[in-house]
Amino acid sequence: MTAMRRWEAPAEFDEFVRTRHGALLRFAHLLTGDVHSAADLVQESLERAGLRWQRIHRQDDPERYIRRSILNAHLNHGRRRWRERLMADTPEVARPAQEPRDEALWQLLATLPRQQRVVLVLRFYEDLTESEIARILGCSIGTVKSNSSRALAKLRAALPGPTLSETTNGGEHR
Repeated sequence: MTAMRRWEAPAEFDEFVRTRHGALLRFAHLLTGDVHSAADLVQESLERAGLRWQRIHRQDDPERYIRRSILNAHLNHGRRRWRERLMADTPEVARPAQEPRDEALWQLLATLPRQQRVVLVLRFYEDLTESEIARILGCSIGTVKSNSSRALAKLRAALPGPTLSETTNGGEHR
């Protein structure tokens, strides 16, 4: 039986993970709405990226590559079964500390279809244009616009806001 070689991360990859891990987790959390699923997505994407780091690092934007990997894994989640990974030891902390969040908004975002939620995250969190989103998702700009429009309409309808009688002709609050 041959011994497995231990993989050692290049220094550039270590530095990338140290500096960008939090941002990648936030991105994945916005996509999934669940901190544990987000951590799984980021971990899997970083595992794959680490093994290909020399090639990825030579590209102009390695973070964009990894974010795309996270996005693809999220979109493909429903198409395949995730494997559970058993742990030998119980984690020290039952649940990681979280920033306060608007639970009603998160619950509402969770009701959006996966594609609509992804479009909103890419548009408003990643600040991408409709054409960039269409290119990333491999769809038409019209599909991006319709997904965005439907998602925003659903959010607006469900969120409390001013009624028509509470606004002036210009749409400003009195």
